[in-house]
Amino acid sequence: MKAPDLRLAGFALATWLASLAALYLPARAGLLLGAAALALGAVVAVVRLRAPAAIRWIALSVLLGAGCGAIATGARVAVREAGPLVALVRSHDPVRVEAVVRDDPRALRETPGRPPTYLVPVEIRAVQGPDGPALRLSARGLVLGSDPGWRGLLPGQRVAARGRLLPPRGGDLRAAVVSVRDPPTVLDRPPWIQRAAGVLRAGLQRACEPLPDDAGGLLPGLVVGDTSRLDPGLEADFRTTGLTHLVAVSGANVAIILGVVLFLVRRARAGPVVQALVCLVALAGFVILARPSPSVVRAAAMGAIALLGLASGRPRAALPALAAGVAVLVIVDPELAGDVGFALSVLATLGLLLLAPVWRDGLRRRGWPPGAAEALAVPAAAQTACGPVVAGLSGAISLVAIPANLVVVPAIAPATLLGVGAAVLSPLWPAGAEFVAWLGHWPARWLVLVATAGSRVPAGALPWPGGVTGALLLAVITVALLVAARRPIVRRLVAVVALAGMLGSLPVRLLAAGWPPTGWVVVACAVGQGDAIVLPAGPGRAVVVDAGPEADVVDHCLRRLGVRQVALLLFSHFHVDHVGGVAGVFRGRAVAAVAGPDWPEPPGGRAAVRAAAGSAPLHAIGAGWAYQVSDVELTVLGPVEPMRGTNSDPNNNSLVLRARVDGVTVLLPGDAETEEQDDLLHRLGAEALRADVLKVAHHGSAYQSVGFVDATDPAVALVSVGADNDYGHPNGPLLERIERGGARVMRTDLSGDVAAVATGTGLAVVVRGEPP
Repeated sequence: MKAPDLRLAGFALATWLASLAALYLPARAGLLLGAAALALGAVVAVVRLRAPAAIRWIALSVLLGAGCGAIATGARVAVREAGPLVALVRSHDPVRVEAVVRDDPRALRETPGRPPTYLVPVEIRAVQGPDGPALRLSARGLVLGSDPGWRGLLPGQRVAARGRLLPPRGGDLRAAVVSVRDPPTVLDRPPWIQRAAGVLRAGLQRACEPLPDDAGGLLPGLVVGDTSRLDPGLEADFRTTGLTHLVAVSGANVAIILGVVLFLVRRARAGPVVQALVCLVALAGFVILARPSPSVVRAAAMGAIALLGLASGRPRAALPALAAGVAVLVIVDPELAGDVGFALSVLATLGLLLLAPVWRDGLRRRGWPPGAAEALAVPAAAQTACGPVVAGLSGAISLVAIPANLVVVPAIAPATLLGVGAAVLSPLWPAGAEFVAWLGHWPARWLVLVATAGSRVPAGALPWPGGVTGALLLAVITVALLVAARRPIVRRLVAVVALAGMLGSLPVRLLAAGWPPTGWVVVACAVGQGDAIVLPAGPGRAVVVDAGPEADVVDHCLRRLGVRQVALLLFSHFHVDHVGGVAGVFRGRAVAAVAGPDWPEPPGGRAAVRAAAGSAPLHAIGAGWAYQVSDVELTVLGPVEPMRGTNSDPNNNSLVLRARVDGVTVLLPGDAETEEQDDLLHRLGAEALRADVLKVAHHGSAYQSVGFVDATDPAVALVSVGADNDYGHPNGPLLERIERGGARVMRTDLSGDVAAVATGTGLAVVVRGEPP
């Protein structure tokens, strides 16, 4: 095979890196950087240097790319830094904004008792302050809208709203963030192409409504990236198994659809011109269906280039097209330089063009059937190319990603094509669309099964340094291995070493003490600024006290502990940092009973628990209530009587629980503050409060009774607290007092999940690390 044509690669890479740098620089610095690169390029072009012609051309290409990227980005950043707009942002005055919606609105995670906030990418066209004329401009922005009216907007619609301008975060082209409480005023209809996309997407959702939640929620995501109905737990399984690209519009979707179209057109013996025209029409149709947002246009470009290389068998022709496409996209939209999704699309396409044909041909020379060789080479090449970025983001190397991508190959094309068929049929024949969607949900169920099973493989991911350092380290190792593996003896040596490493490390990871540790009696989950406490109640079973502020983090903690059944879900009180993640406890788990205090405040938290529990009743419990399951004994110590007029009545009516697990006493006082703590000490006495393990009340706040803390006299104190929180938790003098009493103080913001473990000689503490 001939060497790949990399003449444009230096230009594209330099354009990309220069644009990325200019996004984080002031506009003037970015423009100066670009001008310097172009000036140096002119010198290289004019002055005759003593260097090979190839080196001169590479240097000229790199300098020209750096100049184009930096100048294009610097000019766009100058709009972000426009003086009049910056003055309006700094004034914090209310303004009227006219803007055009750029992409679909996205809802942030809903907080119980509060309406969701919608993120709406926009192009700001006009801003008018409290006095003075309207400022006309064209700058990117982000609307934070708290009214449901923002949810149904379509890209291309022009809207107006009143709100306040907030400064952008930097690193992108957004000139301002607009915080809006009121609904938008729609000034015109969206373009016909967006209306058509909206009709088809809505029709696909309707066709999938009768289907089971897992496959019915996956099919729209597989076809057009619409994950509004996809269960967050299942989405996490796809991410863990390395299949997350299936639920986002990517070049793979485009390549599948164009590949089938090209196959059919070739079977009809059409000429090259007809093939190109039909594929162009199919590509335009997919863009309309998936909605012509920036991510879809990017995916269409990458997918078309990948198909060009795979279908023509001429990666030498496709690689310059990829480099040119990358350079053009970055110059037109410099924000792509910092977009992880764009990086993954480009790397996956590069893997398909450079690695997949070589590996496919090598397998066929060794007797593999053509279909099997293609099926193995394509996902392996894509995963290898994307591996460094994925490892840098996740801090782990997945061992199940390539096998999972391999076994789902037969189901991807049928599910995608049947989903597209259901969407196209939906406006014309709704019943037929439902039938086609029903057919498509069968291959989608296979994808669900693979993702669910893959996410639960023991030791399915090996730890790896995260961030840029980890990504660069794995990239260097990957390139070195790919180059060295061209020699047969090195290839065999690498295969033997890799196989030996896997066979040697996996048993150690599977058999060695991992997580959860043997003999654990209580775990404080690292859920940020909130509480989620887990007590073991048998294999795969637990009692859960509180659910933290977010569903994903508590769900992940329970997954790490292997909890499949919750014998009792108990809430100390109904503040959002204790009930916000309640939906995460129910993800894929049977919850036998739900209980909480008989205190009405806050009503939003109680309502959220009732909604998540569904038909399961919410039992109101109080002092004296007792419960036992397996080796767990629970007793409610307080409040003995309702407390009113305190610093915080909901906190001071928290259930204070004493648990006994395998002979170890655990005290769980929720967010009880000074008033409730003093009352319990007075009514029950110090002996009733003594415990081996204390979950420090209210995230270690200063509102603690010294007598209460001294009476507990724990060996281990667990502080469930979020890093860099705004409340000043935990209180330093309080923790020092607990430590002086002889306790080992462990904080989830510093150590991640923390477990107290019963040993033959006493208590030990094991931490998992990786606090959120």
